[in-house]
Amino acid sequence: MWEVPKAISLVAGAGEGSTEINAFDRALLDAGIANLNFIRVTSILPPQAKIVPLRTIVPGRLTPAVYTRVTSREPGHKIAAAIAVGISKEDYGVIMEEACHGTAKEAEAKVRAMVEEAFAIRNLPLLEIAVISREHVVERCGCVVAAAIFWPE
Repeated sequence: MWEVPKAISLVAGAGEGSTEINAFDRALLDAGIANLNFIRVTSILPPQAKIVPLRTIVPGRLTPAVYTRVTSREPGHKIAAAIAVGISKEDYGVIMEEACHGTAKEAEAKVRAMVEEAFAIRNLPLLEIAVISREHVVERCGCVVAAAIFWPE
């Protein structure tokens, strides 16, 4: 049985490659999380979980994560990814992610609005929103990634 995560790290990165997968790998490297094996989870921050700096990574570790990515092969095209965590003072939180053909500012605005809506429909008091984003101008084949990495401790 998995433990309830007690911490998360928010990261974002961008990269170029000869293929979409290589660009994704470079974006993960840029974000500092390329050597993890992600288990994609939905978007709930456990009660009392804290946002912490990225922890030391053991290569190959199975790691729960909420993440998004976008790729493009159009030179000059701007791509962006953002992830937002809504924090409730007394209860659990909500994580939302967005990847788009546009700017980091646009992606951030979208995830903030998504968090606000998620809190409203749950009738949760929203204390704060933490956001991380990244944008990239494509050279040949580019990728941007944003992720919330869950830690058991």
